[in-house]
Amino acid sequence: MILHFYIARRFLTSFMLVLGVFIGLYFLIDMVEQVRQFEAGSVGFVQIVQLTLLNMPAGLYTILPLIVILATLTLFLSLARSSEMVITRASGRSAIRSLLAPVTVALLIGAVAVAVFNPIVASTQKQYEILAGRLSGDDASVLSVSQEGLWLRQGGPEGQTVIHADRANLEGTVLFGVTFLGFDRDGLPRQRIEAASAALTPGSWNVTEAKVWDLVDSDNPERDAETHETMTIRSDLTSEQIQDSFGTPASVPIWELPGYISQLERAGFSARSHRVWLQMELALPVMLAAMVLVAAGFTMRHTRFGRTGLMVLLSIGLGFAIYFLRNFAQILGNSGQLPVGLAAWTVPVAAVILSMGILLNLEDG
Repeated sequence: MILHFYIARRFLTSFMLVLGVFIGLYFLIDMVEQVRQFEAGSVGFVQIVQLTLLNMPAGLYTILPLIVILATLTLFLSLARSSEMVITRASGRSAIRSLLAPVTVALLIGAVAVAVFNPIVASTQKQYEILAGRLSGDDASVLSVSQEGLWLRQGGPEGQTVIHADRANLEGTVLFGVTFLGFDRDGLPRQRIEAASAALTPGSWNVTEAKVWDLVDSDNPERDAETHETMTIRSDLTSEQIQDSFGTPASVPIWELPGYISQLERAGFSARSHRVWLQMELALPVMLAAMVLVAAGFTMRHTRFGRTGLMVLLSIGLGFAIYFLRNFAQILGNSGQLPVGLAAWTVPVAAVILSMGILLNLEDG
């Protein structure tokens, strides 16, 4: 037990050191990227630093499996050079038992990352998107999904229009059970329209079975209300704007993601990418454990056997391959070419099985 705690502490120290190095590197690289993204002179230094700090947690969270594999390489190369692994094996402890501590720590890191760090990343990513959109001149999100349905907003010469719908098609371009609330430039209500459906076309909404209340020129809007089989309402929205307003699944905290998925599906939108993201987050601890096993399988040898550099390159190459396969599986899952469960869990589980096979072959014959 003492040895397990010793190796676990060494692994956690290696992880923190590698994480610290990546924080410094990522901060400098992302700051340069933020400067390049915005026009010269349009954004001050303080705002660049703020954007970098808001974007950095999401970037570090994305490369967490690579940080873990580098931390594992650092640990076992250090143990091999100091002959501590030789002493451990001489005491009768197998390589598999020696991996219990770092694998357990990797699972705990993954669990803490999903439960604690994921909501932090979601919050900072959302704030980054809002700030970046404001500084670049883009409007904030035009769409919001809630338990009451979905809400849209659009601007025009007369003022703002708030749109509420019970549900929509997958693209958000056809709304059902829709209400248009028009406000003038002073924020006062001027018109209310309720319709059975509204279809978005370039430059307008084509509304069917509409009832219109004039809230400005009429002293009794209900008495003077008009009905129309069809009518057109000017709009500057596009289907791309509506789709982009969803943001990324990573901007929703994992504790709120199941409810958000239910709201999206009730509103008529596809929540497939959010389902894939949820399952991939749940599989993250297994992915980190797989990275530990991959790195350990190539670096638990004593340095006197030689080819240490080659083994390190092989482990890093295999780790990168697993990492990119995981991202590729996510893309296939988002597009519907793979079931959600397979897209999220196949690569981590296969990586564990592959690394265990490599470890048993190289270490135990």
